[in-house]
Amino acid sequence: MGHVLGLAFISDAMFILKRQDVEIGSFQHPSKEQKIPILLYQGQTFRLLSVFNAAQEEEARLFWRELTDNRGKACVLLEEPERFSVWGKIQLEQSSGEAAPKASTNGSDSVFIKSGLLIIQTMYADIADLMGDKQAKRFEEDLAVVGKKMGLPQMTSTEVVNTLLRLDPFSGVLPPWQTSHLNIIFKELHRIGRTYFGRSNFTERTLEALDELSATERDTFLTWLKQLSSGELWL
Repeated sequence: MGHVLGLAFISDAMFILKRQDVEIGSFQHPSKEQKIPILLYQGQTFRLLSVFNAAQEEEARLFWRELTDNRGKACVLLEEPERFSVWGKIQLEQSSGEAAPKASTNGSDSVFIKSGLLIIQTMYADIADLMGDKQAKRFEEDLAVVGKKMGLPQMTSTEVVNTLLRLDPFSGVLPPWQTSHLNIIFKELHRIGRTYFGRSNFTERTLEALDELSATERDTFLTWLKQLSSGELWL
């Protein structure tokens, strides 16, 4: 571990660190063939949540403060010459010789929240790719209008929607959505999607986001979605 020159310690839940202050490693995902980046600092372990380029310092700080100030999460903002990154604290357990994160659930089952987040992020990415940044920004604003009107957690302003769009769905840091929130989100997301994609079968393309899940998680989510009043819009 390097010395703490340039370190800014904010509180027990907030850290601004330099690369020399931390150790970067990884652990094997317990169910997928991929390595998960982790940051080690003073005996604490953090998982990568989001990465920003050097010109996005303000966005990185907004994202970091949203998680720490408004969500009460213990997070690191890592400053490097070419990028900024935000890391969320996790607990590691040894199981069969492997380190695995102890994920927390918020409200309804985390599989449903994770799936909803993946679907939102995929629709945003499709709009950005097909229609450009201007329309993608408009999509953020549309979500914020719905979130504010319906009182949806983590969707009440364009700033927090932007944070939501950058959040790693597999980080264990998930929005505190209940089933009622998700039902509204899927109804409104379908309505908003129609304004961008018309009558094209955009739902099939958007649901490809679920390929990121394990087969069990995907089947669990789709079975649950069928039971929602909004499910018929998507399935």
